[in-house]
Amino acid sequence: MRKILFGALITLAIVLIYQSWNNQNKEATVLEAHTALIQEEIKNVSKLVVTEGHFAEVLSYKDSQQLFGNLITADKKALVVVNAQVAISYDLAQLTYELDAASKTLEINHIPEPEVKIAPDFEYYDISADYFNPFEAKDYNAIKNRVMRSLQTKIDASDLRKNAQNRLLSELQKMYVLTHSLGWTLEYHGKPVHTPDVIESNLLLKD
Repeated sequence: MRKILFGALITLAIVLIYQSWNNQNKEATVLEAHTALIQEEIKNVSKLVVTEGHFAEVLSYKDSQQLFGNLITADKKALVVVNAQVAISYDLAQLTYELDAASKTLEINHIPEPEVKIAPDFEYYDISADYFNPFEAKDYNAIKNRVMRSLQTKIDASDLRKNAQNRLLSELQKMYVLTHSLGWTLEYHGKPVHTPDVIESNLLLKD
């Protein structure tokens, strides 16, 4: 009778050990699959998020020089029309993160700053200059600098940056939806992101 009881206990112990080992293997497999899925999603969004816009600028340029003790005034002037293509982008390939399968956490450490690219096309009209005050390279550089400053002001006053930010948020929300559906936690600098609504306030803080 004791041998039968002892054999039953050994069998039960073996079954429990096997089930525990099998469950651990299943859990490890699931975690590995979840980790691979999250990494794949991050890879999918690791692309330039771009918002484009068009701006026009008309500039009247004039320069005068006094010669021979203010006896002669040498003028030069030009009308400049500028059409500029502007692109604001986030290179999410530069996004840095850490995946912790043990705690089921995806922590975003760094979100790249937006990149602003301005491609202006200059057209010059009504150019006139005196012999003693001709157009030079410094004049074209001055015109370009004035136009770029003006375009930058227009870009800052427009919705272009906000639109680019919204595009960025839509990509980051994909990470939240995936991690949440898998029972993981999305964090930014150690702060949990509990709902998609708080992604803007939590994930767009300055590094």
